[in-house]
Amino acid sequence: MSVLILGLLIFLGSHSVRIFAEEWRKARIARMGEMSWKAAYSVVSIIGLALIVWGYGMARREPVMLWSPPAWTPHFASVLTLVAFILFPAAYVRGNHFKSLVKHPMAISVVLWALAHLLANGTLNAVLLFGAFLVWGLFDFAAARRRDRVEGIVYPDGSLSRDLIPVVVGVVAWIAFAYFLHESWVGTKPMG
Repeated sequence: MSVLILGLLIFLGSHSVRIFAEEWRKARIARMGEMSWKAAYSVVSIIGLALIVWGYGMARREPVMLWSPPAWTPHFASVLTLVAFILFPAAYVRGNHFKSLVKHPMAISVVLWALAHLLANGTLNAVLLFGAFLVWGLFDFAAARRRDRVEGIVYPDGSLSRDLIPVVVGVVAWIAFAYFLHESWVGTKPMG
């Protein structure tokens, strides 16, 4: 479990610099240059992610059950993850309704993904992993909205034609992952 926790601290810690230490981040970028900062940030993130994957895999070998999820949770989780898969690409598509409504669809995507998996899994390692991402996503969303207010950022109204891109990409990615990739990559088959 310690490898999982270390990975979470490194990965979510590096992704929390903008939440908790924006001025420090800006000073590092000014000193190092944006490309060097992004390279260092990416290396740290990859190390953290690798430790999360490794640690979660090790913890799954001897799971500690905290509760047995009710029978309805996988179905509810599939709906939440579908929405999460649509919101994630919406963060990169300008002028869509998802972005104009929630402002930071990627953060909400992470929250929904984590909540779905938290509800559908009752093991200690799942609670640590998905609970950490859920809390981080909420903090990230709140910090991003606060930055928007301070910087006066306004999100333009979306158009239906721009909504199609994240919907199509999200649905196709969700189908691919839920029906095919989840089992081979994660070891569990959520659908079928």
